[in-house]
Amino acid sequence: MPIQVTCPGCLKRFSVSEKFAGQEGPCPKCKALITIPKPEEEVVIHAPAHSEAGAVSAGGISTLKTSRKKDAKFRPIVFAVVLGVVLVVVLLAVLLRGAVLESWLVPIIATVLLGPPCAWAGYTFLRDAELEPYRGVELWIRVTVCGLVFALLWGVYLFIGEQLFADKVFQTKLEELETYQMFIVVAIVLGLGTFAGYVAFDLEPISAFFNFALFFTITILLRLVVDLPALPGLPGG
Repeated sequence: MPIQVTCPGCLKRFSVSEKFAGQEGPCPKCKALITIPKPEEEVVIHAPAHSEAGAVSAGGISTLKTSRKKDAKFRPIVFAVVLGVVLVVVLLAVLLRGAVLESWLVPIIATVLLGPPCAWAGYTFLRDAELEPYRGVELWIRVTVCGLVFALLWGVYLFIGEQLFADKVFQTKLEELETYQMFIVVAIVLGLGTFAGYVAFDLEPISAFFNFALFFTITILLRLVVDLPALPGLPGG
């Protein structure tokens, strides 16, 4: 098999018989003395596979293209677990609705229980498909912390509402809010929830927003189930 040779002086390309491999000889054009490479020393340039240009390894695999992970955003087990947790929490909320408990205790327990599963579910189908997903212990730590922050934001909602709009003289509880006041408080909480999802899971801002919105919506529906207003500050809150 002929050996392809390029003269380092004049850059002329030519081929010689493989029997001259490792020997020296003059370039046919500029007469400069060059060493004929051995077959195993030849540089092989692979043609790009599927019309995609780029460097390839000896096996013809692109070395410049970022390898994509297996994408399995919809995971039935995640859906089943989260749905099961939601149903259990709703059932407990209904059963405890008539029990001798403070009215604020049921929503607190429910939001704490729902936070991590909702954060996990949201991350599963909103994560960036180009990034390697979090797994194992690291995933559960991030899910737990993010979920508890989600739950804590209901307390932030009440705190901000009372600090900004409750009666400052008598320190009364959060009363009915005007529309613009409700919008301000909700916007602040949604912003904080979006930031929590962004930090915990490296989500895009819009994805982080929907991650928290999933939890926020489910807990609002839960409040309605236990005969509470959708949001504190609405009529009846």
